[in-house]
Amino acid sequence: MRKLSKLPVGVSSFEIIREKGLVYVDKTRHIFHLADGGMFYFISRPRRFGKSLTVSTLKCLFQGRKELFEGLWIRERTDWKWKTHPVVLLDFNGITHDTPDNLKVSLKEHILSLARSEAIRLQTTLLKSQFKELILGLYEKTNARVAVLIDEYDKPLIDHLGKGEKALEIAKANRDILKGFLGVLKDGDVSSALRFVFVTGVSKFSRVSIFSELNNLSDITMNRNYADMTGYTQEELEVFFAGHMELFAEECGQSAEQMRASLRTYYNGYRFSEKDVRVYNPFSVLRALDEKALKNYWFESGTPTFLINLLNEMNWYLPKIEDMQASEAIFSTYELENLRPEALLFQTGYVTIRDFTQRLCRFAYPNQEVRTSFLEMLFHSYTQGLRESSKFLLLSGYLGQEDFTAFFETISAIFASIPYMLEIKRDEAYFHTLFYLMVCASGADAQSEVLTCEGRIDLLVEFPDKIFIMEFKCKQSADAAIRQIREKGYAKKYRQSGKKLILMGINFDTEKRNVAEWKIE
Repeated sequence: MRKLSKLPVGVSSFEIIREKGLVYVDKTRHIFHLADGGMFYFISRPRRFGKSLTVSTLKCLFQGRKELFEGLWIRERTDWKWKTHPVVLLDFNGITHDTPDNLKVSLKEHILSLARSEAIRLQTTLLKSQFKELILGLYEKTNARVAVLIDEYDKPLIDHLGKGEKALEIAKANRDILKGFLGVLKDGDVSSALRFVFVTGVSKFSRVSIFSELNNLSDITMNRNYADMTGYTQEELEVFFAGHMELFAEECGQSAEQMRASLRTYYNGYRFSEKDVRVYNPFSVLRALDEKALKNYWFESGTPTFLINLLNEMNWYLPKIEDMQASEAIFSTYELENLRPEALLFQTGYVTIRDFTQRLCRFAYPNQEVRTSFLEMLFHSYTQGLRESSKFLLLSGYLGQEDFTAFFETISAIFASIPYMLEIKRDEAYFHTLFYLMVCASGADAQSEVLTCEGRIDLLVEFPDKIFIMEFKCKQSADAAIRQIREKGYAKKYRQSGKKLILMGINFDTEKRNVAEWKIE
């Protein structure tokens, strides 16, 4: 029986990982360049993507815990001095923020607890002043500059999004508290007592003082040098998890190469900068290797209800997600009062950069886990969890078998089950969106709005042996849809694929709120 190091499932403490001999993917090259090269940093990454482990590693580094870094890049390849600095760690995962008052109380309690642990008496009762006193007190006591590490700073904001106006007002009030609290770091006497400041979050909100007024804060979110600081590269997966992947492959009766391909399809694909480096979701990889099963671990660990609600409130055209593009500028900061779906989808990890052209980002779903889970959740948000809607799971199988009668009977049953009061605007975009969600969430490899020389294919569904080219019409005819596919030459680019090409014309009746007719060629 092979003896493998245990996996750090659910562990984000660098100290625990190293002391227990758990698998640690060595990211200390990035840690060194951060700590050695600058002072104020911010990074945005999706939840459960290694931010807290990065913060924990920095904490141990500045505490001078040299023994924990034995054998790692920073010990072997640098002349880091291992000087001890006082560290102030603020983890907003543990700060109460359901109301503005509770946020202030919880922050005060945390600051007081840190002060007591260092035998520092705070003279003031004001939150901002206490934070300032703590930093200056630590500097005076130790004669060493202070490292301030702030993890998930935006949790008091994003936890209140997509929950209505009242919750949005709480988010705004919490933002104002954070503005004053974090603004302490830019005060002249405080900044001279600081050695290092590192802030993490999912999003970068404007009007938070640390961003609007701390001019020397370096945002490394899309910095090519830190593109793989969190997440696992393909090389890291194969170096640090080779034995675990072999065991997984054996249990599933697959070759090592087949297992690598499966993991890549399910969990790889995240890209955070202009540099074409793609990383795996670390949370899902660890869970999959531990449980020896490919499941939607990351998605199920925290469903994006607020994001779904916001997309519905904005009546966002969902098939647009797969052809979404935006300039890099929209990711610099944004406001609670004017949330941009593109920025939210990217920063929360539900889309990633597909390619970069002349400072313009084009996006795509990062991998199979996110694509199928997200689209299924969107579909259920449209159908409000109606009993008939679960039939969508059969659609991919019906298409693969070319059982078109069963396919359209199922589609029609789902459309018919949606009550009138749940509808938005019953136009071609509505039917297209719902049809697209049903087919994609069933597990089919489907793409919306596929560009060709003569126009855009409404929906393309690809199987190993066949390709479906679908065109939608409203209050016209299925013949008109087929005619457009032929006249525009949509099938031309796929004729060399060697696959069977099937043209599908679908006409919707907006009054009956369902498929009126369909035609196959």
